[in-house]
Amino acid sequence: MSQINHWQHYFPQLGENQAFEQATQQTQNAINNLFKNADKAYSGLEPALLKEQINAIDFSQSTPLQEVIDNTNELIAKNSILVQHPHTIAHLHTPPLIASVVAEQFIASLNQSMDSWDQAPAATFVEQKMVDWLCETYQLGEHSDGVFTSGGTQSNLMGLLLARDWFAYQQSQHDVQQDGLPDYAQKMRIICSDKSHFTVQKSASLMGLGERSVVLVKTNVQGQIDINELQLTIDALKAQDLLPFAVVAMAGTTDHGAIDDLQAVVDIARNAGCWSHVDGAYGAALQLSTQHKDRLKGIESADSVSVDFHKLFYQTISCGALLIKNKANFNTLLHHADYLNREGDELPNLVDKSIATTKRFDALKMFMTLKAVGEEKLGEFYDYLLALTQQVANKISENQYFELCCTPLLSTVLFRLSPLVKGDLSEIEFNQLHQQLRLTLLTSGEAVIAETKVDGKLVLKFTLLNPCLTLNDFDTLLDKIEHSTKALINKK
Repeated sequence: MSQINHWQHYFPQLGENQAFEQATQQTQNAINNLFKNADKAYSGLEPALLKEQINAIDFSQSTPLQEVIDNTNELIAKNSILVQHPHTIAHLHTPPLIASVVAEQFIASLNQSMDSWDQAPAATFVEQKMVDWLCETYQLGEHSDGVFTSGGTQSNLMGLLLARDWFAYQQSQHDVQQDGLPDYAQKMRIICSDKSHFTVQKSASLMGLGERSVVLVKTNVQGQIDINELQLTIDALKAQDLLPFAVVAMAGTTDHGAIDDLQAVVDIARNAGCWSHVDGAYGAALQLSTQHKDRLKGIESADSVSVDFHKLFYQTISCGALLIKNKANFNTLLHHADYLNREGDELPNLVDKSIATTKRFDALKMFMTLKAVGEEKLGEFYDYLLALTQQVANKISENQYFELCCTPLLSTVLFRLSPLVKGDLSEIEFNQLHQQLRLTLLTSGEAVIAETKVDGKLVLKFTLLNPCLTLNDFDTLLDKIEHSTKALINKK
């Protein structure tokens, strides 16, 4: 009996939660102190030393939890990127709202499994409530439905998976779930723009169609899919006896923030007998904006939509959803398991529309956020950020050390060092200077900015997601970049 009581010390037990309270309070104090004392985007060890110290951890001997928490704070927390810092501005990686962080405490402690109702009674209804809100928000119609996912990668995979199975049945009443890929699978094609996310190709590979089944359509100067080229591409594929079955539209490309003409893409897809999928992982949040909602016109007509909440909805990682216009298409994912979705069970089991079995209760984060913050305030965040992005772009274009690559479309700014800085450097040396600059800022902890390529040229990128940013934050950031650039050039 004493042994059992000893084990209970490691678990939060009903009525015996002193150890749980101590551990959670100790952890919270450590995090609070970290945030209070943070003056850099990264204040940790250099990469090689950090790797060495983490790899040196020995799991063969247990350590008191209090000591484990202290050690984790020193080795992990203090060697992490602070996403709340104004100069952490590289990726689609947001500071989470307090409501979302608090929700994580409920999620982790309750540990509900979102596959069957008897494992997650209230949680099941909360997720469906949030799905219904999303379907209504995006005006997908009375037959729509959705499911929470880990993010855009899973959502895009599920959307294209449903498209594949739908098309096979429409084409020849072929049941992919039961019989595998049809004999014409090698002819099936997915169409997207050359600025689409790489998960389109990744999904095609995972679905057994191969990356070569993805056909890229060129984009215009704004990074949007060329509508005329889209129609010509579909016509050309059909003329070659190939089978286009899905068209992916972008509601916010990762680098440019481009939003395709969604209505035109959906109309072309429907007329061609194709499924239309909107990848809205970045930009679909604009549906809550009063100033920019119209840019998503047509999203309500799509067959499926990906939405990411750990981006512009400010949720902790990970949190996303796939929404579909016709809930009947989820039936291709249905698989009966006697211990989960029992025949005749009138209670809802969310495993019926998910490729995951065990799934986190992430819907609670959006549930609590909407109650604590509200739709209107979230929309105001976006309006502010898009306006600030334009101001930052103007500031860069007015600085002789920088060159703006293009006019921002959402909240990303693409730029590079100017010809004045390049001087006699070759294009290869100039690209290397950009790389060195980004790494110098990162390893010094001064700033976390991104690099990418546009038209074969390496460029730098700001991604503005933090609504607490001001224009003054970019004055100091640009000064840091300019100072680091001069130091690197002087070393050459």
